[in-house]
Amino acid sequence: MTAARMAKRITAWAVGVIIVAMAGPFIASQLGFSLFPTKQSETTLLISIQDTSKYVAAVGDFEVVVNDKEDNLVLPDILAGRQTLFVGAGTVNAYVDLSGLAEDDLTLSPDGKSVTVRLPKAQLEKPNLVQERSKVVSQDRGVLDRINDALALPEQAKFYKMAEDKIAAAAKESELRERATTNTKAMLTGMFGSMDIQATFRD
Repeated sequence: MTAARMAKRITAWAVGVIIVAMAGPFIASQLGFSLFPTKQSETTLLISIQDTSKYVAAVGDFEVVVNDKEDNLVLPDILAGRQTLFVGAGTVNAYVDLSGLAEDDLTLSPDGKSVTVRLPKAQLEKPNLVQERSKVVSQDRGVLDRINDALALPEQAKFYKMAEDKIAAAAKESELRERATTNTKAMLTGMFGSMDIQATFRD
């Protein structure tokens, strides 16, 4: 068996194992492939999992404080205007999309004992706000705003949106993506190691 053909089989097998581990045997059976695909089914396998082979390798837990102040340019603060402190808590998933791995991203040595892998860059999903931990903790209101709130509940959707934006920004500034890359390398190293293949990674 040539090195190129062996690399192709390892690519299909590796991605298949990741998906089965994430989604379970039921989804694998629904997609119509086995754990040991034949050459004829390899192309179908790779096409079938394009939208599902995200490896979530790290999860960040964040908490932010939103300070929202609404001033009335005409009336004094004691009559109109409000300042709200909102605590938003949520998680952000960092993942590596393995569906884009091509044959030139996986180079197998001639003796089949080592492989060099080029991983896609880790990405961040949208924040998942935890409503049970997200709430208004303080609010100063003018007299007119208190009366208005008694007649109709104030809208809090904007506070959730502001909290999501702050969490997303915090996730980008954190080391979450670097951690996801490290964890993905560790997962693949262990997987190839189970086949007695030493894995190294390149940019």
